Amino acid sequence: MIKPLPFTIVIGGLIAALFLAELALGVVDIPVDAITASLTGGPIAQEGWGHIVREYRLPRALAALVGGASLGACGLMLQTLFRNPLADPFVLGIAHGARFGVALLVVATGLAGPAFAESYGLVGDVGLAVAASAGTILVMGLLTLLARRVDNVTLLLSGLMLGYIAAGLISLSLHLIDETQASAFKGWDDASFAGVTWAQHILLLPACGLGLLLLMALAKPLNILMLGDTYAQSLGVPLKALRYACFGVVALLVGTVTAFCGAINFLGLIAGHAARGVLQTEDHRILLPAAALAGAALALATDLITHLPWARHLLHLNAVNGLIGGPIVLWVLLRRHARFGAAA
Repeated sequence: MIKPLPFTIVIGGLIAALFLAELALGVVDIPVDAITASLTGGPIAQEGWGHIVREYRLPRALAALVGGASLGACGLMLQTLFRNPLADPFVLGIAHGARFGVALLVVATGLAGPAFAESYGLVGDVGLAVAASAGTILVMGLLTLLARRVDNVTLLLSGLMLGYIAAGLISLSLHLIDETQASAFKGWDDASFAGVTWAQHILLLPACGLGLLLLMALAKPLNILMLGDTYAQSLGVPLKALRYACFGVVALLVGTVTAFCGAINFLGLIAGHAARGVLQTEDHRILLPAAALAGAALALATDLITHLPWARHLLHLNAVNGLIGGPIVLWVLLRRHARFGAAA
């Protein structure tokens, strides 16, 4: 077990190192002094370095930082809310609900990708975030109805099926627009932090900041919820209002991140288990910020891996996340089987 303060210092240093590596490493390696100069407006040996840092790598690194933190904290909260250790925005189909919301918006407007942003500007970006958030609310509402009637494994499988249904509906909806726009939608739908623009950061950064603050405010009620609904009600916790508040925060965070970065898998699952495994506590006042930090570090690390100067650029962000998250899911399932299956 590691104490919260040393954990914060270590992972904070790791995040700073990864953020700097994101700016420095790639097809073109850029020295640290050139990065500093490009960010402070100082003289720089090659002007092209400054353009790469300011217009490409810095927006991408910021998106990974806030997107990873948001998905990491959301994953932990969903695991508590549904009392399911495998809960995660992607695994439960919530991210696919966000994709479906955006697909409907694309069908309604007939535009996707850069053409959508060029036509509607900031209003279009707000529309993307609202549509994605509406999709997350739809799936979370269905999961909440199911959670009262089924066990954890069935709920997990139900989330997977909802995700597949959403993916099928997205494919069907793409037949309602022309081939060019369908290709543009697929380009947007390719999970990546690299496509986030400065204009989209005007929405992404404040939305994630606000969502994380609201989520931290729910830490104490979530601690009480861990003790059971009956006990929580006896202490005067308004369960229905608490769940609606959690829905709203997840919709804001997952919807906004998915609207601008696509459906990113496993980050919430990995970050939640990493925070619990390292800190060995169930106190959400400690776990939620820890999961956010872990999610940010993971997102920066996996994004850095995908953008290293490989001889062949075949690595995808979700593929790297899957290589890490897949074994964790198997470990959790086997551990639960050993604990509960042996007792049966």
